[in-house]
Amino acid sequence: MQKILWVLWPSFVVAGVAEGIFFTVIDPQELYLFGEPVHFSKIATYSIGFFGFWIVCAASSLMTVFLQMGAAEVNKGVGSTSPGHDPTS
Repeated sequence: MQKILWVLWPSFVVAGVAEGIFFTVIDPQELYLFGEPVHFSKIATYSIGFFGFWIVCAASSLMTVFLQMGAAEVNKGVGSTSPGHDPTS
């Protein structure tokens, strides 16, 4: 549970900052998606943008947590399910 919070809290904060900077520069009514203007309300556009930034930031934090794991932690239980595997050999 603690690792989940290590991922979600900093990514939430950074997503808030990223959204603030992005929508300070870009007007949500002037956005285009696949060549068509976006017809969502400003609040909906802000919400979708925030969750998009949050997903990207959470993926970055999750990659950091994964890369900090040791080999034993990554490989824990890998060979225990295969038949005939002797972990002492």
